[in-house]
Amino acid sequence: MIPPNYSDICKPVNDLFSKDYPFGALKLEVKTTTANGVSFTVNGAQDIKSGAIISELKTKYADKVNGLTYTESWNTANLVTGQVEVANKFAKGLKLELSGSSALSSTKRALRSKINYQQDNLFARVNLDALSPSVTADVTVSRDGALAGAELAYDLNSGAVTKTNSTLGYAGPDYTITVQGNNSLNLFQLAFYQRVTQSVEAGARAVYDYKNPEGGVSAELGTKYALDKDAYVKAKVDNAGRLGLSFTQTLRPGVKLSLAGLFDTTRLQENTHKMGAALTFEA
Repeated sequence: MIPPNYSDICKPVNDLFSKDYPFGALKLEVKTTTANGVSFTVNGAQDIKSGAIISELKTKYADKVNGLTYTESWNTANLVTGQVEVANKFAKGLKLELSGSSALSSTKRALRSKINYQQDNLFARVNLDALSPSVTADVTVSRDGALAGAELAYDLNSGAVTKTNSTLGYAGPDYTITVQGNNSLNLFQLAFYQRVTQSVEAGARAVYDYKNPEGGVSAELGTKYALDKDAYVKAKVDNAGRLGLSFTQTLRPGVKLSLAGLFDTTRLQENTHKMGAALTFEA
């Protein structure tokens, strides 16, 4: 079995705490696919407090016969990006990516290449930023549910290691548990996720900053409950007293609405709470 890439080792618990919570914003996403396989995605978001609007148009074309995928996007910051992927063309499990971006209103540029390789019990990635320049590499290995991963970033200009992260975990049939050591083993996180039943998911995570011991351990609990096949509710709370609630309903096939609120239970009478909504259309 192929393990997740390093960024996705904690994906089940991260999704539980982050997805379907559009706090402080009104979001709209529209996805369409043409008959010849070209997909278009339009994202828009308005900050409720400032009124600022950001949006992005993304186009994606996949040539499945040759394993080629081309993606381009343009956002309201006038940033144009393009990406080409070639998967399983030169070797099974090998994917090559080349991406670039350019800000039309400034001199901001980026050029990156990525190599992904996956096979049973192994997922490795190497990213090269040609203009920084820097290299980031990560690897995940697995065996009978046990997971181990590491990530390292190296700045070619300074000749210094800029990031070292590591993760140990175990993925069972309906649960995962992970321990992470980030920022050169200065920031530790323990996370747990479980699908309790077909309709109930639960998770918890705790973070401790070794460089800031006075801050203690920050902890968070979260859950998701499916009301039926078209609707579910989510809730999370942390040790600072912040309570997040969300409700997601599939209005019809391809149309989904999410409503969410973040409430500071220690200051209920103050204007510190955040509301938000997200609407998704997919055809």
